[in-house]
Formats: sequence, structure tokens, C-alpha cells
Amino acid sequence: MSRRVVVTGLGAITPIGNNVEEFWSSLKEKKVGFGPITYFDTADYKAKLAAQVKDFDPKKHMDPKAAKRMEQFCQFAVIATKEALEDAGIDMEKEDPFRVGVSVGSGIGSLQSIEREYKKLLEKGPGRVNPLLVPLMISNMAAGNVSIQFGLKGKCINVVTACATGTHSIGEAFRSIQYGEADVMVAGGAEASITPIGVAGFTALTALSTSEDPLRASIPFDAERNGFVMGEGAGIVVLESLEHAQERGAKIYAELAGYGATCDAYHITSPAEDGSGAAKAMEVAIADAGLKPEDVDYINAHGTSTHHNDLFETKAIKLALGDHAKKVKINSTKSMIGHLLGAAGGVEFITCVKSIEDGFVHATAGLSVDDPECDLDYVKGDGVAMDVNCAISNSLGFGGHNATLLVKKFRG
Repeated sequence: MSRRVVVTGLGAITPIGNNVEEFWSSLKEKKVGFGPITYFDTADYKAKLAAQVKDFDPKKHMDPKAAKRMEQFCQFAVIATKEALEDAGIDMEKEDPFRVGVSVGSGIGSLQSIEREYKKLLEKGPGRVNPLLVPLMISNMAAGNVSIQFGLKGKCINVVTACATGTHSIGEAFRSIQYGEADVMVAGGAEASITPIGVAGFTALTALSTSEDPLRASIPFDAERNGFVMGEGAGIVVLESLEHAQERGAKIYAELAGYGATCDAYHITSPAEDGSGAAKAMEVAIADAGLKPEDVDYINAHGTSTHHNDLFETKAIKLALGDHAKKVKINSTKSMIGHLLGAAGGVEFITCVKSIEDGFVHATAGLSVDDPECDLDYVKGDGVAMDVNCAISNSLGFGGHNATLLVKKFRG
């Protein structure tokens, strides 16, 4: 008998807010987090804009010495986890630490440390490379640092599936609790890849928007879309078995009820053109929750603002939901925060939970020129106040990875 899983804590660091409340208010206000890249000189770069985290000082939230031994993606993960654990009211003194696990992923890890140390290697030789390069760089260190900082001794994993990382991480944490491997899981994703090689690499793929107008750069489902804007940050949630949450009298935000994961087995960067892989992930998540397509009120789309993604995801939604696709509200959080790569799924799952709690579906900011091939309801205007009983969040990653989470209003 699989156990029910609920969401009891939320934590986020995003380009439009360094905590969940600030982030959610900004989404409702259609605040766009794009601006010129300030981390390095972009004179020779075609992509000039990014969605950087603003006013971030790790030393305000954690021990300065610990912060110094972590790269930015790990700092984001640890600080978002702190918010989520405090929000959930988890007191580790009262928990069996071996029953509290971590599933926090990063798509890339630290490009900053690779760039910095490779420069040293070339200029000063191998003897000058930082002895901590490897533990600073590798992507599992977000999960490792979260475990160390908070004393979480249960299952600790790092799922890496490019842009589907955050969603798979939450899905695998969900399964771990269902299966009885843990009572509590800290889950989500963290990323900080706005670096010269990161931006150059995605630009060479023609994946990034070259627009210099922040309001016309990340415009998912718009006919004039021409690529994504790179973002950074972290989205972390606390998941618990229903029994564990009720025993300690926790506030329950919502119930995580379904998870679907598939692969297109088609192309290293392009989704399958008929949308079949992503559609199957949605179908599996809906069936896993014991629901029907008609039960879905809202879809937080992967919605990257690239031509292929938005077109094929639209096809996928139609395949998965049939006639109901026309009735469901769809939006893209990336229209305001850009693409957080491995952190996207974590932040977008939080958006679904807040939509259920608040009864509001935010607008897809910047969507103004209709694309005849993207003909569903992507929530133009100012957003919609509505009862959200069931939401699904989609993530699609390079390599053909598809992941869908289904979260619904908690009913005892």
C-alpha cells in the first residue's frame, strides 16, 4: 500500500524574489526579472540579457565560512532549504535523521569554478589549481551541502536530467516517501550557470533569445519568440508522508498525487515533434493520481520560448488531454524568471502549490502576438482568479527527458 504524500514547506530564490512570498507576489504583478548580464562583459556575445538573482548575500543567511566553501548553486540550494524547513516547522531534534532525506539536483553544477580554475591551470600550471575544485564543481554538492548543513542523514540523491532535473528530483522524492524509504524529503533543484561558457554554449545552440528588450525576450507561446533567457536560483520543497505531517500537526499546502517520467528517444536537444513523449508523461502522472484529464484545471508548462518547445508542448497537451486541452489554463513562469535549467522544475512546482493555495493562475507575461499553431489558453492579460483543485507541472530536458508532477488540493 503506497503512502500519501503532502507538501508542507516551500523555499525559493529567484530572479524576482529571494523568498517564496516575494516571488509569488512578483508573479501576480507580472514583474519581469530580465536585465543586462552584469557578471561578465557581453560585448562579444549575441545574448545580452539574463534573469539574475538580485541583492543576494549568502552571509546574511548562513555561516560566512560555510558560504565561502560553496559555489553559488549550493548557496542557493542551502538558503532555499532553510526557508522550506522553517516554513514546514521541521525540528530535527524531534526527527529520526535517517528518515529525513534529500533529493536536490543541479543540471550543471559550478561552471564558475571550472572557468576560474582552468584559467589558473593555463596561466600558472596544475600546481595552482584549488584543492577543492572537484567538490566545488560537481552537481551533487547541492544535495550534499543541504544534508550537511541541516543534519539530514536519510537517502540523499542528485538527479541530473538537464532542464527536467528539478521535476525529476521532486518526483523521485515522492516515490521514496510512497515506498517507505523516508518520512520526509527535501526536494527540488538549484542552478547558477550565467557564466561566459554557459551563455556562449547555449547561444551556439541558438537556444537563447538575442532580444535586448526585457519585455520581448522570454515570450513563451508568442509568434515572435526566439529563444529562452537564462535564469538562476533554487526551488526547494518539503514533502512528507501524510501520516507524519498529521502526527506533528503540520500545515499542509497540497497533496502531491502523481508523477510521470518518460523519454522521447528522439534527439539530443529537440523534443519529439508529435509531442508523444511529453504527452505520455502527463498521462502517466494523471493515471498515477487516479484522476482523469478532465480533472486538470491548470498546467504550468515547460514553456521555454523556443520555437520547437512551445509548439511541441502544445501538441503534447492536446494529445494528453484531448478535448479538455482547450478548457485548461496554461501558463509559463519562464515568461518572468527565464529558464532556471535544473532549478526550473522546483520553482515551477512551488508556483503550482501557490496557485492552489491562493486560487490564482498567473499570466504568461509578454504574450501578445498569437501564434496560430499555439492555440490553447496560455493566460494572457493579468492572470485569473479561479479555484485550482488540480495542477500539473511539466519539464522537458535535453536528452529527451520528460517529467510531470500532479499536485492537488489536500482533502483529508
